[in-house]
Amino acid sequence: MSDLLEGALQALRLVFGLDPELIEISLRSLRVTLTALLVACMIALPLGAYLAVRRFRLRRFVIAVLNALMGLPPVVVGLIVYVFLSRSGPFGVFGLLFTPTAMIIAQVVIIVPLIASIAHQALRELWSDYHDLLISMNASQGQRIRALLWDGRRALLTAALAGFGRGIGEVGAIMVVGGNIDHHTRVLTTAIALETGKGDFALALALGFILIAIAIGVNLAIHVLSGTEREGRW
Repeated sequence: MSDLLEGALQALRLVFGLDPELIEISLRSLRVTLTALLVACMIALPLGAYLAVRRFRLRRFVIAVLNALMGLPPVVVGLIVYVFLSRSGPFGVFGLLFTPTAMIIAQVVIIVPLIASIAHQALRELWSDYHDLLISMNASQGQRIRALLWDGRRALLTAALAGFGRGIGEVGAIMVVGGNIDHHTRVLTTAIALETGKGDFALALALGFILIAIAIGVNLAIHVLSGTEREGRW
């Protein structure tokens, strides 16, 4: 018990003392996840709006696939990305394996289905309210999508924050394609796994405190931006 308490105290000293290694790992983790989130939103948000507006033969199938991909094991995503980026893979010539770029690609694959699915559900309800108005205005499909994206921006921001929360806590796929290389691809989750295995509980706990703080901050941001506390639904 005393060892755990001492480890927790050392972890707090590392956090509040702004330990350089701790800061480096945290910033790298944020940089990777925020970049992946930006790319994923550029893909997922228009896709969610398109599925809400457009009716086509395979629409239900595409929606079902998106929902199914939300439960895809991250380690499987890491394996697929590894195969594509390995030297014998189709994109091996670019030398992206075991780089932050490979980690970003893996996170994009993981969070795009989540963001697109949440965005589609939110924009589908908005489209039912806007359908008659936009049809009567003879708006093009692109104009309809842009209108939904703008007026549904609060719900879409919530979807993006949910994607960020999923990405920042990812470890399996990141470990496979990033390799957990010190000063290069080591991020919060992989560093926690490594330091725990080494028995360095102080650094592992410090990294864990930062990860928990980020997760709590994201969830609070979701509640604030969705307005649940103002509507009495907290």
